[in-house]
Amino acid sequence: MARQFPITNAQDPLHESRQARMRLASEGELPLGMLRDEIDASWRRSLGHGLDCLQGEQVGVGLQQGQDLRMLLERNRLLMDAVTPELDYLVSRQGKAGIVILGDAQANVLAIEGQKHVLQREGLRDLHPGSCWSESLRGTNAIGTAVVEGRPTLINCGEHYLDRLSPFSCTSVPLRDPRGEVIGVLDVTREGVMAQPQDSLSVLMLAAGNIESRMFGLCHPEQLVLAFHSRPQYLNSAWHGLLALSLDGEVLAANDSACQLLQVPRQGLIGRRSSDLLGERSPAFIARLWQGGVSNVQTAKGEFFFRALQLPRHSPLNGSAAQAKPAVANKTPALEALAGADARLARNLRMARQGLGNGLPVLLLGETGTGKEVVARALHQASPRADKPFVAVNCAAIPEGLIESELFGYREGAFTGSRRGGMVGRLMQAHGGTLFLDEIGDMPLALQARLLRVLQERRVAPLGAGDEQDIDVALICATHRDLKRLVQEQHFREDLYYRVNGVSLRLPALRERDDLANIIEGLLDKSGAKGVSLDPALAALLEGFDWPGNIRQLEMVVRTALAMREDGEQVLTLDHLTDCLLDELASGTAPSGSLKDNELELIRGALARHQGNVSAAAEALGISRATLYRKLKQLRG
Repeated sequence: MARQFPITNAQDPLHESRQARMRLASEGELPLGMLRDEIDASWRRSLGHGLDCLQGEQVGVGLQQGQDLRMLLERNRLLMDAVTPELDYLVSRQGKAGIVILGDAQANVLAIEGQKHVLQREGLRDLHPGSCWSESLRGTNAIGTAVVEGRPTLINCGEHYLDRLSPFSCTSVPLRDPRGEVIGVLDVTREGVMAQPQDSLSVLMLAAGNIESRMFGLCHPEQLVLAFHSRPQYLNSAWHGLLALSLDGEVLAANDSACQLLQVPRQGLIGRRSSDLLGERSPAFIARLWQGGVSNVQTAKGEFFFRALQLPRHSPLNGSAAQAKPAVANKTPALEALAGADARLARNLRMARQGLGNGLPVLLLGETGTGKEVVARALHQASPRADKPFVAVNCAAIPEGLIESELFGYREGAFTGSRRGGMVGRLMQAHGGTLFLDEIGDMPLALQARLLRVLQERRVAPLGAGDEQDIDVALICATHRDLKRLVQEQHFREDLYYRVNGVSLRLPALRERDDLANIIEGLLDKSGAKGVSLDPALAALLEGFDWPGNIRQLEMVVRTALAMREDGEQVLTLDHLTDCLLDELASGTAPSGSLKDNELELIRGALARHQGNVSAAAEALGISRATLYRKLKQLRG
């Protein structure tokens, strides 16, 4: 919420920038007043780097490959671990028309997801993992410019410094560590003008908030991490404040939102006693938070609501308060609860649990966003290995140059730049527990052969080591791809297919389920909004939508609506959704037309009951007059 986004005022940014570029090329100077201030400043920096705005592609320039790429990815392992869970959602929302890019603090590309055919377009053929997109090498671009500016950046069609990038538009947000330092950039790039950049920004900022929260915990595993906000509905959102506290209550880290909420600069927070800031020093306060609830505290800065996001791994509370296995906010739901009212899904889940418990591998099939990792975690929790590790590996999100060392680990000195002492691979980390290989259909063929050998022999050797170690893991795999077709096309090994396909379970897409109301109720409870309900018009809109992003997309809509509530509101209405979100839901409804008919009938009924009084009908429906007029226009148009 605190970040501001510069929006272009130019009627035709492509025309304006083309004129500026022509004059720059012919005169050697950049004319004043033709570009947005942010773009003008970046072009001048690019010119100062000695770049020719008409230069062609520079394939290989600033590109790190082989050992250098491996070292780059290894240095950014923590960032990539934090980003991976958000990539699927970003691709489902933004990647259909382009690509999602993760860069590091030096604008080196770490990962690319989405419509990768875009990379074959002239102008982007030098965009690869390991390539550097700093302003000094590529001129004005959303990745490099966001690193320099340290704020959200829009480079609309034509505003890139290099003419060859003119057909593309990109939006990016910087990612920050708990110290507030920029550690990476998240970018969406597509062809053509970005008609609704604020929409792309909102999605990126939400993802960035989740990533930064995850980074906060990864950077402070031994500290208590508290989330807080002046409005409880913003807890567990991209905008909550985060504090990392030592066992004796000293503030060790704070995010930007915490500084803004407490109205104290970061340097004024670090080292302070939490009791000085919060007026609360009782261990009972922390114990209440660890029990999974939300506690409010009245401070000099006003009332704040708190929730514990992470308990220290080694603390007295882990022996007392944690013994009761509290219902923390992110606890994996019970396996039975995931089926809802779907009897067929419940039967399939029972069979998967029984198979996993008897040593069979489980293969989860389904579209992106159907909750395959949630089901995998629930299967693990329902298995005899529940008290052992659950280790998840996303085969699609980890770059090919890193996935082998990620899975198998390596000994010290296995390659240049390897970590001192080596690294334990994910397979050994899962020893005794469950290994979850997500998007196994995207695993490189060469790695498939090595994985098959490990699964057959139940032994693994880290890179650079001659001796093998025994492993004992339960295996769950998942994919949104057709593995049988991949086998036929020789992109997936047939022997590995039969090795991982023990109990196969297809998770239905959200549009195929009949228990949407129960799912929404569960999402509301998960967000700490028990007792909040949906008015009929909003319920009809959600039930008629096709949900291409499945449960992940629905959850984001629910969280957005909750965040837009005023204090005390217990009913969510159409007014709690942004116009962009309303347009998306309205345009993506089921083709039968039933939603349109139902909505129109609801509105007609309300108008009839109130004798045509628009204000009264809108109030009865829980929407504003403006929304009612807009819906009538859409439904009749």
